[in-house]
Amino acid sequence: MATTVLISCGGVIRNNQGKWLVGEDLFDYLSRALGVVEGLSSLLLPKILSSCYPTFPKFSTVDKVFPTDLRQLQYVSGQYHSESLSCVRYMSTSASGLAIEKQVVPGNEVQQVGLLSGVEDNYEGITLEIEKSMDSEAFISLLRASLSQWKQQGKRAVWIKLPIELVNLVEPTVKEGFKYHHAETDYLMLVNWLRESANTIPKNASHRVGISAFVMNEKREVLVVQEKGGKFKGTGVWKFPTGVVDEGEDISEAAMREVKEETGIDTEFVEILAFRQSHQSFFTKSDLLFVCMLRPRSFDIQKQDREIEAAQWMSYNDYAEQAFIQKHDSFRSVAQICLTKLDKEYSGFSPVPRTTAPGKTSYLYFNSRDLTPSNL
Repeated sequence: MATTVLISCGGVIRNNQGKWLVGEDLFDYLSRALGVVEGLSSLLLPKILSSCYPTFPKFSTVDKVFPTDLRQLQYVSGQYHSESLSCVRYMSTSASGLAIEKQVVPGNEVQQVGLLSGVEDNYEGITLEIEKSMDSEAFISLLRASLSQWKQQGKRAVWIKLPIELVNLVEPTVKEGFKYHHAETDYLMLVNWLRESANTIPKNASHRVGISAFVMNEKREVLVVQEKGGKFKGTGVWKFPTGVVDEGEDISEAAMREVKEETGIDTEFVEILAFRQSHQSFFTKSDLLFVCMLRPRSFDIQKQDREIEAAQWMSYNDYAEQAFIQKHDSFRSVAQICLTKLDKEYSGFSPVPRTTAPGKTSYLYFNSRDLTPSNL
C-alpha cells in the first residue's frame, strides 16, 4: 500500500530530537541538516524525510531534483519515487489551513498535526479556549502556524483563554507577543493584536460597582451598621450598609442582598437616589457607588458576625449629625439627598425591565415619576 505525505510550507513537523518546527524554523532546520547548495541532487528528498520522520523506512534515490532554495518548496508540485516511498507531493500553502496531513502504511506511525481551533467573533478576531493539556513546544508550534494563517486572513486579534491548570503555556504564549488582558479565579485571558494599525482592543474592566443602602422605617429611623474591618474599623462611625455588586447581578438585587447579609432585614428596592464616581480606588480601578433607597419588609435585626460589629435603627438626625458625616462632604451630601427625598419632591431612578437586542432582560433606570414606563 502506498504512503502519501502532504506537506505545507507553513505547516508543522517534528524533528528527530522531538522538537516541533513550523514556518521559518522548518526551513532553517532543513538548511542546517542538509546544507543549501546549488544544484541539489536527487538525494535531497530522502534526506528530508529521514531527518524529519525517523519512523519512515530507509529508501534509495528519487528521480527528480529539488530547487536549490529550500524556501521555494511551497511552489513545487511533483511526484517523487523510491523503493519504499511511492509518492510524495509538496503543496503550496492554502487559505484553509497550514497543517501537515499524512497517510501512512501500517507500521509507520506519523502524528497528524492540525491548526488550533478557534471561534470567530463579530470584530474580525479569533478566540481560542485551550482545554486539554499540551506540551508547550507543540502548542507554540501550532500557535505560530495558526497566527500565520490568521494574519494572512486579515484577522485583527487573537484571544487565548488558558485555564489555571495549563499555567505551563502562559510563558511561551507571552513570548509569542500575547499580553495579559484579564484574569478570573480559574482562567487567564491573553490577547494579541495582529494588525499594523492602532490597537483598538478595549482595556480590562475599568470600574468596580458598589451600592450604599438607605433603609428607613416609619419612625424615621435609618438602618446603620458598624464594620469590623476596613477603614471604618474601630472608628465608631455608623454608616449605611454597603457592598460590591457581583458579576451578573443587578444593582437592585445587590442592594437587597447586602442589607439582608449584613443586618438580616428583608427589603424592597425603591430607586437609585444618586451615584458617585471615584478613581484609583481598588488596585488602580475606578469605583462607582450607587446610593439606593429600599423599603424595609422586616424590622428585627440579626447582624452578620463575620463583618459587622453592630447594627441598629438610628434616628436620622443622629446619623446625619455624626462628626464623620459632617466632616466629609461626600457623606454629608448623600445624607442631604436622602433627607430631601423624605421631605420634598425628589425623584430618583427606578428599575424598569427591558429586553435587549439579543433577547435578554435588563433594567433601565430612570425617573419613572415624570416619565412612566407606558410612555416609553
